[in-house]
Amino acid sequence: MPPALVRLAVAVVRFLPEELDAFAAMAGPRPLERAEKEALLQCHLFCGFPRTIAALDHLRGAGIQAGDPGPAGSPGAGRELFDRIYGDGADGVRDHLRSLDPDLAELVAGHAYGSVLSRDGLDARDRELLAVVMLAATGHDRQLASHARGAIRCGAEPHEVAAALDAVEDLVPPARMERARDVTARFTRAD
Repeated sequence: MPPALVRLAVAVVRFLPEELDAFAAMAGPRPLERAEKEALLQCHLFCGFPRTIAALDHLRGAGIQAGDPGPAGSPGAGRELFDRIYGDGADGVRDHLRSLDPDLAELVAGHAYGSVLSRDGLDARDRELLAVVMLAATGHDRQLASHARGAIRCGAEPHEVAAALDAVEDLVPPARMERARDVTARFTRAD
């Protein structure tokens, strides 16, 4: 996973204009590469549309364009990805989401997994590493644990999860990063 990509994702979810500027300066004025575009689209799942739109506006002002539209994801591929990420606990996660709100459960299944995370352009491993850094940056430890395990289930090695966190250490408040490292260490070790 390129450090620039994980840094870009954290710059979006925390809305760090200086880091967005650093990405734009490194990239130069151009259309986004496919992996960059997919990472940016994925960000709205972790920080909402307003922050993602603000980041895209900021990048456009620096000469970065969205690029060509990519193919949509699919509900079947989304379900397969959900099952891969959550493993034997997938049905329990679905039940928990339905118990919170059936409409929310449908949005997670249909939109997050079916429309966004199952798109081509980033493989499941890289999407999960991005999820790890975004959840670390936003302080959502329960979801971080799930996606740290998901990263391993999708082919990441524990040292790759740690490296993704290392790449954004200066962008995340120290206490939050320390908690994230503790969570990911617990949920990425071999049992």
